[in-house]
Amino acid sequence: MAKRGEPRFAIGVDYGTNSVRAVIVDVADGSEVATSVYAYRGGDHGVILDPKNPNLARQNPADYVEGFYRVVRGAIRGVSRDAGFRPENVVGIGVDTTGSTPLPVDQDGLPLVFQKAFQNNPAAQAWLWKDHTAYQEASEITEKSRAMGLPYLAKCGGTYSSEWFWSKILHCRRAHPKVFQAAYAWVELADFVPGFITGNLKPGTMPRSICAAGHKAMYHEDWGGLPSEEFLAALDPDLVQVRRRYADRALPSDRQAGRLDPAVAKRVGLPPGIPVAVGAFDAHMGAVGAGIKPGTLVKIIGTSTCDMMVVPMPHELPDIPGLCGIVPHSIVPGMYGLEAGQSAVGDIFNWFVHYLAPAAYTGKGDPHENLTRQAQALKPGESGLLALDWNNGNRTILVDPLLTGLLVGQTLSTTAPEVYRALVEATAFGAWTIIRRFEEYGVAVKEVVNCGGIAEKNPFVMQLYADICNRPMKISRASQTCALGAAIFGAVAGDAYNSVAQAQQRMTGTKPTVFRPRKAAAAVYAELYSLYRQLHDAFGLPGGQGNMYEVMKHLIAIRKRVRGEK
Repeated sequence: MAKRGEPRFAIGVDYGTNSVRAVIVDVADGSEVATSVYAYRGGDHGVILDPKNPNLARQNPADYVEGFYRVVRGAIRGVSRDAGFRPENVVGIGVDTTGSTPLPVDQDGLPLVFQKAFQNNPAAQAWLWKDHTAYQEASEITEKSRAMGLPYLAKCGGTYSSEWFWSKILHCRRAHPKVFQAAYAWVELADFVPGFITGNLKPGTMPRSICAAGHKAMYHEDWGGLPSEEFLAALDPDLVQVRRRYADRALPSDRQAGRLDPAVAKRVGLPPGIPVAVGAFDAHMGAVGAGIKPGTLVKIIGTSTCDMMVVPMPHELPDIPGLCGIVPHSIVPGMYGLEAGQSAVGDIFNWFVHYLAPAAYTGKGDPHENLTRQAQALKPGESGLLALDWNNGNRTILVDPLLTGLLVGQTLSTTAPEVYRALVEATAFGAWTIIRRFEEYGVAVKEVVNCGGIAEKNPFVMQLYADICNRPMKISRASQTCALGAAIFGAVAGDAYNSVAQAQQRMTGTKPTVFRPRKAAAAVYAELYSLYRQLHDAFGLPGGQGNMYEVMKHLIAIRKRVRGEK
């Protein structure tokens, strides 16, 4: 316990796609005093892939356990002496993870892959958020819910996703029955880590996150929690046991999942008994770390994006088609949490660089920087190109993993920087489509706060987003917003603050630099966006208009006008 006048600290542990990070922050102002990162050892940059199946993405849970020990211990050892840090001054720990990333576990809550019989079986690993092998099951879940007249889809955008909890489990039941039968239960990574470090891994009693349950497992208090046994049995009778071995209630992250287990505490150099907050997904805690509040859209921009808003609970809120969820308490307790997002953003830029960019841009220096220098010199519409941002499917608003990327307008003179810019513009058009969907249903977007590596490091991308969305783009003050959000929940669970909103006022903020829309650029992009929506609706909607005759002609006309061609 901190002595009077001594600073107090919280620890946030952020499990990403390729690594886990811990930050130690001063609860007085959110300032970071130490950080540590551990890159997962399994697979390709931490992701277990299958060259024969591009939809498969798994992870080794051993990386989660070892990662916690490494980063917390490393952060504690990395604190400078003048920070006033003592392990006894840590008031709480928060944990965020990717999701939906469910794990098959045994009766003691330990991952099935820890058993010798399953150690080389990818199906016994964690099913990473971007695993799309269950796209057929997702479609079946959607169709069954509609056919039975059940309300489950209303709170998750009208369509169930292959990235989510029940799709993956049903696919395991069908494709890997030995793994399914050997698993006593399934738990989300966001629940597993807090359960592991508090010694509370029993699947039936382990505290379950409302964030994970509500956004990915169709949990809602309107129908008494998870989908009914009748519905799950209609999909497969064996799913009923999965439901029965899930906690009765899901909890928000300002609640305690438990206290730090003595054995874990000893491994990392902390006193036992420190409060540990209920877990949640990385982007949701990142939204808290970025200062989300009513009217503020927070965009976590990385390999993919997650776009989040909150609306006070007393507010009348309609169901919004295409969103990934409208869940009470899931982001900020006491408010509805609204989630949307794009399945690929940074991954699209990396795809182009790794597979298609000429050697002139990849041979020396950072290829992204090389392409950006020339791409940012182009005027809006100058290339005559238009792309769709669906290289990894569409998460919002179409919710279709089987959609693919598209580039229109190439000529024999098209250059790599022109294509690179068109791909960045496509992701911005996708972002604008999400903003429009929120506002179409009465959720006003008064400001946009961006965070993540791209927002931090790439002013070119941020300026294009400002121009295309035609509104200012702010950047979160914290470079590690997900970990900071986790630390905020740790601080609240440890009673350093009475509420998340109170903690945010002291611990979050934005940088002074703001990217503002340029009037001329915004006008051209408004014209290009109408063509983007034409492509979007034609290729993405079953009843979309299929005549694309005018699109190429219109792109050429814009290109000629911008270039000043006679």
